[in-house]
Amino acid sequence: MKVAALYDVHAMPWALEAVLAEVDADAIVFGGDLGGGPCPRETLALARSVGVNFVRGNAERDLDLWDRGLLEQDEADWLATLPMTVELDGVLYCHATPADDLPLTTAITPDAALAALFADVDGTVVIGHTHHQFDRQVGNLRVVNAGSVGMAYESDVAAFWLIVTDGQPSFRRTPIDVERAAAEILASGWPGAEAFVDANLRVAVDRDEAIRHFESIR
Repeated sequence: MKVAALYDVHAMPWALEAVLAEVDADAIVFGGDLGGGPCPRETLALARSVGVNFVRGNAERDLDLWDRGLLEQDEADWLATLPMTVELDGVLYCHATPADDLPLTTAITPDAALAALFADVDGTVVIGHTHHQFDRQVGNLRVVNAGSVGMAYESDVAAFWLIVTDGQPSFRRTPIDVERAAAEILASGWPGAEAFVDANLRVAVDRDEAIRHFESIR
């Protein structure tokens, strides 16, 4: 079985469109945080048109004011009912951990901390939340971060995602139309649009700096 894991789209439909044009899989898992960005309604409609496997992230559990103002009540209600985990072909998918959508894990989180956070997992778990790809093995536990489709912290402006083939993960990177993304974000009226474009599209977020930041607040 081939599964595409698409995480942390953050209401960037143009990035999701670019990824979906490359997806060749038996199933798609959306791993949380579809919203929390400029275009939540368009992103949600696109995701629901192609996916049936959704995991709830912190952006779904606690909608921000921008999302609440744009989403219909039935859309908000549907997001709130999403499960914390989905299991496909022996692989567990969750947003941050199976029991909590907020814990931070990174490429350099100590093994002991990683093992403690995923103490109930035996095998492979695919996560997101910290917006950078990594593949960590601690005993029988394998923690793989799918990366972020819409807000990558990878020292590279692109969409990052994961293919899991017969239980084995493989990282993917998809180019995005930066000028289109910038224009649509600025036209959306989203608060902080200019700051986001300047810090996340005109330049890339530094991966190592992001990792150090997450570890400092973990």
